[in-house]
Amino acid sequence: MDNWNEIRTAYQVARLGTISAAAETLNVHRSTVIRHIDTLESVLGAKIFLRHSRGYTPTDLGFDLMRVARATDEQFNQLVERATTDPAELSGEFILTSLYILAPLVIPILNSFQASHPKVIVRYLTGERLFRLDYGEAHIAVRAGPKPNLPDHIVQPFIKTKVGLYASADYISRNGIPQTSKDFTNHCFVGLDNLNFGPPFNLNIWMRENIPEKNIVLRGTDVTVIEHAILSGMGIGFFPAVKAKQHPDLIEISPHQDAWDVPFWLITHADLHRTAKVQAFLTFLQEGANEQAS
Repeated sequence: MDNWNEIRTAYQVARLGTISAAAETLNVHRSTVIRHIDTLESVLGAKIFLRHSRGYTPTDLGFDLMRVARATDEQFNQLVERATTDPAELSGEFILTSLYILAPLVIPILNSFQASHPKVIVRYLTGERLFRLDYGEAHIAVRAGPKPNLPDHIVQPFIKTKVGLYASADYISRNGIPQTSKDFTNHCFVGLDNLNFGPPFNLNIWMRENIPEKNIVLRGTDVTVIEHAILSGMGIGFFPAVKAKQHPDLIEISPHQDAWDVPFWLITHADLHRTAKVQAFLTFLQEGANEQAS
């Protein structure tokens, strides 16, 4: 990498926003920072920053460069960490990302992991955004749906969540139980706001293909919202079977279908998969999931 010094300098400017702050962090003169940016823009043949009175703002190319530099910087720091630290003494930042619905499973595991490695700072990022492991945005991602096909990534099966169609006793007392799938047209359902996108993909497809749109009386952007709507008696909807057992008021209204079950996958980037930190947490994650499933 012929221009790593310039890339590293640009990364600090993008991260901190000003030439002075970057110069102080890198312990160099302001003129060196400016020269590095000018050199890099000359090599790339395009602007990586917009200059204004408040500082420097990355262009689209600048943001791309920042992601690459951040990933490279993270991997280099991990290399230094492996070279200078006892593997039993894990330290630094560890980033896990998953859907929010996995938090009840994951939080106790993160608690045990951090207690065993107190020098590790845990960041747990939840949501539907697909974080870029190849850009260093996370060490491990847990994703739902069909097995991801990602070059240069390691994809392993994690857990499969059994899901069924449920309604509350209050809803059933008012509307009865549908006897066949044809009766669904006489019932109210709750589902995700966008049935064409996002996890759990297989449940979205089934809902879109089997339930008239007018019958989906409540739509939400979060699975937890859907679960609360089912519990409140607004309509029929998908509910994890293991959680349904915690609510005696819930009634399964249709025979279970294997196609409804949601598989989850553990994803790591090939460059980081064998690092001590990732391997240690993968062990905690698999053991913790097995304990909670037993």
